[in-house]
Amino acid sequence: MNRLSPGVEPAPVQPPPARPEVAARSVAPAPAEGPRSIGLRSLRHRVDRRAVWWWTIRAVLAMAPLVAAVATGRAVLDATRPWSTPLLVAVVAIAVAYVAVVPSLRYAVHRWETTPEAVYAVSGWFVREWRAAPVSRIQTVDTVRGPVQRLLGLATVTVTTASAHGPVVLVGLDLEVADETARRLTEIVQRTRGDAT
Repeated sequence: MNRLSPGVEPAPVQPPPARPEVAARSVAPAPAEGPRSIGLRSLRHRVDRRAVWWWTIRAVLAMAPLVAAVATGRAVLDATRPWSTPLLVAVVAIAVAYVAVVPSLRYAVHRWETTPEAVYAVSGWFVREWRAAPVSRIQTVDTVRGPVQRLLGLATVTVTTASAHGPVVLVGLDLEVADETARRLTEIVQRTRGDAT
């Protein structure tokens, strides 16, 4: 039995802190919950690491004609245009920086996720675009492989919807991941009643 000294009041009992419901739901949603919102969210999957090589090759192919044109102009105009050499140096520096930096930035930004409710993609490097397509609006699911992607074992999944903003594109996926994603999306779309118009 606890006895207090005369003149000492007992400390008030504090209730235990309330459990934050938001944190509990974000870790493990209950199976009985309804469909999740398709609003802005952190996406789960990165593109395949080999996509950096794919973007690097594309950057080299994009910059090469510009460097070649400026180099040709310098060869022709060097005697009469002293600014052609600094121009060539500037263009080469910009091209090298673009090839060295942009593919890694794209890898850091690009993410994707599919759920029974929607397909999500974040893309870009300077301007970032976040896209969500509800499954009920999907019209077609295609897997595309260009020559460089085939060489690297990559593929792109293109999800076409009725949106005026165009398809949701999941780029730089491993070929097996792309095929499985396209198959799973096709099955979900077939089970979903929607207005894919």
